[in-house]
Amino acid sequence: MNLPFELLIGLRYTRAKRRNHFISFIATVSIVGMALAVATLITVLSVMNGFEKELRTRILGMASHATISAVNDSLEDWPQVAAQALKNPAVVAVAPYVEGEAMIKVGSALSGVQLRGVDAAEEAKVSDIGAHMTAGRLEDLKPGEYNIVLGEELAQQLDVAPGDKVDLMIPQVSVTPAGVLPRFRRFTVSGVFKVGMYEYDRGMVYLNLQDAATLYRMGDGVTGVRLKLHDLFQAPQVSRQIANSLSGIYYVSDWTRQHANFFRAVATEKMVMFLILSLLVGIAAFIILAMLVMVVQDKQADIAILRTLGASPRSILLAFVVVGSIIGVFGTLIGVGLGVTLSLNVQTLVPLLEAATGHQFLSPDIYYISDLPSELIPSDVIQIALLAFALGLVSTLYPAWRASRVQPAEALRYE
Repeated sequence: MNLPFELLIGLRYTRAKRRNHFISFIATVSIVGMALAVATLITVLSVMNGFEKELRTRILGMASHATISAVNDSLEDWPQVAAQALKNPAVVAVAPYVEGEAMIKVGSALSGVQLRGVDAAEEAKVSDIGAHMTAGRLEDLKPGEYNIVLGEELAQQLDVAPGDKVDLMIPQVSVTPAGVLPRFRRFTVSGVFKVGMYEYDRGMVYLNLQDAATLYRMGDGVTGVRLKLHDLFQAPQVSRQIANSLSGIYYVSDWTRQHANFFRAVATEKMVMFLILSLLVGIAAFIILAMLVMVVQDKQADIAILRTLGASPRSILLAFVVVGSIIGVFGTLIGVGLGVTLSLNVQTLVPLLEAATGHQFLSPDIYYISDLPSELIPSDVIQIALLAFALGLVSTLYPAWRASRVQPAEALRYE
């Protein structure tokens, strides 16, 4: 009894059994429509977040959080640079690397590749390439043995397996009695890896660090130093800190620059998908608006009686805002609960659905990510809930204004 008059009227109209069952049906449809729209938006964004996280994990499992390299071709003082970088508390580990482009040849098959020379023991600290080995071990890349590790797609194209020989040519020349010839070396395939990213599985090869340096005639120098950080999202700030702490001229980069276009495209896709699916919430809000217009039309006599009893137009307006807001809030809460439940159980529900239909949605023969990942971000849920509530509230304003404009004499003339 201590509730405001407008709230009491709004709750009464929401709970009362309407004479017009069609209006009651539309109110139910409004709640269901808002709930489904909110649940769909939460679930789709969670799946997109899951795909983004999966791709980021796979890319950064091969790439580095940050790199330090010389402005010229070789970083001679890399031990000192690595030691200086490790002084930063955000840096977990460092590893030297030699990188370059090459051509790999087996018989008549020829392919361009990205070559990376690594120290297997140190590389394990900054990347998880060792966990993706399907044949052999990364530790088999020992100095002087000239072993090589290929991606699975490249190995299949060249039709090679561990133990086979391949010729590796680099874009440098050697002067011989026969003339100027490209430099090449025969390597033994010691392992195969599969990351699940075509870019790496098809175009990346690994050598021992010293073998790669010998091939490129770099002596004790390397291309640069790879860094692993505690928090990969702090890479830009940490990179600037390290760059300022180094006494010399070096090139410091991080993963947000190296893969900027890719992650920017993913972020843009997520934003566009959010805007498109937000239209579903807008449609649900229009249904609430239509329902309230019919309620106002149906309740004109009641509104007129309330006006004659002393209710102000403002009170009538607020009462119908309460009616629409309750429907919007119920729809939003149900949608949030359903969306959160689906997002947290996507990886369980999808296999059940595949088993029931006998169809695999993401076949591993076609897609590198064969499951449906999901990552529920609380800020997304809050943003979607606020959007749904705001649209639901806005949809009540016009019908409520119409209700406040009802003239008692006109409404009761034929009663």
